[in-house]
Amino acid sequence: MNVTSEPTRVTEDYLAVIWKASEWPDDGHTPATSAIAAALGVSLSTVSAQLKRLAAEGLIDYRPYGAITLTDEGERVAREVVRRHRILETFLVEHMGLAWDEVHEEADKLEHATSDRIIARMDDMLGHPEVDPHGDPIPCDIHDAPSPGIPLARCGNGERVVISRVSDENPDILRYCAKRALSPGAHITILEKLNSTGLMSVEIGNEQVELSAQIAGAIRAKTLND
Repeated sequence: MNVTSEPTRVTEDYLAVIWKASEWPDDGHTPATSAIAAALGVSLSTVSAQLKRLAAEGLIDYRPYGAITLTDEGERVAREVVRRHRILETFLVEHMGLAWDEVHEEADKLEHATSDRIIARMDDMLGHPEVDPHGDPIPCDIHDAPSPGIPLARCGNGERVVISRVSDENPDILRYCAKRALSPGAHITILEKLNSTGLMSVEIGNEQVELSAQIAGAIRAKTLND
């Protein structure tokens, strides 16, 4: 059975979560049902029921306890939702002055209600950006998605890296990073890799900053040693 009508908001939300999992290959290419439940704030039984529905509609390939992957049609829908979300986030930061820890929730509300015409106009005004304020790639046929980099938590002592992405899932982490200038494009040096106490020490500018395992895990970076 294939989809014959416009996808609902619930459908779009599920497909977007599955799409985003594929962007973080070090975390696994497909999400577990528990991760989907946590991301959407619903129960495991609700997730299972929705996944079965999406599979019946031809949007995902799914078997209980197996991998969850998007079909071509599911990927098309997810790609468009993610694109709208990230253009909205970028517009809210660059043209409306919102902080990067405020825009994820606002974009969630607007992505289902803003017309394609408005999204296209925003994209034009922004100059067709490759990434949003958190460094997340904006799906686009004009350019390829940049490499996400590796988790900062995996970097070793003495490595020099540039931050490529910061997860937007936790506003508290975004606020912590913003106060310490830990944003995409920032150059940092690893003073002490993540240790057994769950702490990591980095240098940015002339300042030393301590990071918890949770914060280090939310940051992706690309090496500058080469």
